[in-house]
Parts: sequence; C-alpha cells; structure tokens
Amino acid sequence: MAEILVPRPAATVLTLRDGLEGYEILMLQRNLNSDFVGGAYVFPGGALDESDAAPEARALALGLDDEQASRRLGLETGGLAYYVASLRELFEEAGLLIACDEEGETFHSEEHELRQRMAEYRRAVNEGTLRFNDMLNREGLRLDFRGLEYVAHWVTPIGPPRRYDTRFFVAVAPPGQIAAHDAGETVADRWIRPVDALAQCARGELEMILPTIRNLEAIAHFSSVTDVLEYAKRQASIPRTEPRIITRDGALQIVLPGEEGYED
Repeated sequence: MAEILVPRPAATVLTLRDGLEGYEILMLQRNLNSDFVGGAYVFPGGALDESDAAPEARALALGLDDEQASRRLGLETGGLAYYVASLRELFEEAGLLIACDEEGETFHSEEHELRQRMAEYRRAVNEGTLRFNDMLNREGLRLDFRGLEYVAHWVTPIGPPRRYDTRFFVAVAPPGQIAAHDAGETVADRWIRPVDALAQCARGELEMILPTIRNLEAIAHFSSVTDVLEYAKRQASIPRTEPRIITRDGALQIVLPGEEGYED
C-alpha cells in the first residue's frame, strides 16, 4: 500500500484592490514545469518555513500575537506562523509587502531608490541569501496584521505527489506598490475581477484548481474590498475542507464533504 503523505502546513493570501468596475484580485500563474498544478492560476502562497515560527517573527508582528492567531485558526499554538507565512509568500511571489514602521505607519515604496532596494531584497530572499525577517529588521519594519483576515481552510486530497494543509487569508493590496510575478515559481500575474476569473475558467481560458474556484465563488458577489473583509470577519468558525478523489464510471472525480460518494 502506498504511503499516505502528511499535508504540509501552508498559507495563501487573497490580495484585493478596488477598481472602477468592481474590486479585483491578484492571481499568479504557476510555472508550466511545476510538478504541482503547473500552469494554473493561483493566489500567492506556499508552505511554512521554520523562520515563520521563530521568536523574531513573533516580535515583528503588529496587531496579532500567537494566542490570538491560534484561537482564530482553531489551534492550540503556532497559529501566528501561518499569518507570517502568508505575508512572506506575498512578498516573495508577488513583490508586495504589507508592513508598517515601529509607530504603526503603513509602509509605502513610491520612492525610486526605496523601490529598487526592495526589489534587491526580494531577489536575495528568493535566492536564500537573505532571510525575510532580517530584511524587516534592517528596514525597521514590522508585519502589519491589522487588516489580514482568515477566510478558508483547505487540505489537498490523498493522491497528488504533494499535499498541503492550507489556511487562506484575505488582505488589501498595500498602497503605492506594484505586484509582479517572480519569474521562477510563477510566470505571469494579473489583477482580475473574481466574476471574470470564474467566467474565463468556465470557458476553458483560465486554468484553476478547485480550492481557488471555490474561494472565488464565495466572494464574487461582493461589490467592494470592504465587503469581502467584513464577510471574513463575520465567520464565527471556518470548516476544514478536504476533497477526496474517487473513481466513478471509470473516471477520476473530485468530491467534497456532503457530496455523493464522499463517504464511500
């Protein structure tokens, strides 16, 4: 019998901004050569690193501590690491940094020199020559969790070569910053209205996996970023959703809890 892989803890962030025709969400296309959902459009995110749970990471958090984060995620401890990972991945994969200074003032990077410096930091962090936490300390910045909301919890089904236990968060895009894919793990980036992303997926023009689709469906009817954040705040509890892969009429199908065949 094949070994059942234990899902790796992971975090993903739905990054939003208001637009003239409704709010938009940032999506990245994974490298076509990736062995996990290659070519699919996803939200910035990835597996937790040891540094996400390090003491210095907790010291760099503003607006949230581990007890509060763990309670929100339904964990005994270690919840803050998911929040840290979500913002670290957003910086690594999309170049957006949700942070503030020691006084709580939102971080901006409109100045050309600062924008160049942050781009160099991003390259160094992605190459592994600079730790994300060290970069924040060097710039006198703290991760700003005051506007980050927990919104969903998905676990990769048994079967794929990689499995993740992923917490989804929602956040407002930081002002004055420009998102860009990393040209490594991701090869394209786009801001798109959730309703348009779903329509393009239905027409076969935009490849997405089930958790991405369902998270978009849950928020597509809202008219603004504020509405989405309020929706996330109002959720008293968030279920753990783990799809299953079954064989029906000779074909593999993905089913969700409560659907026919899930309990077989």
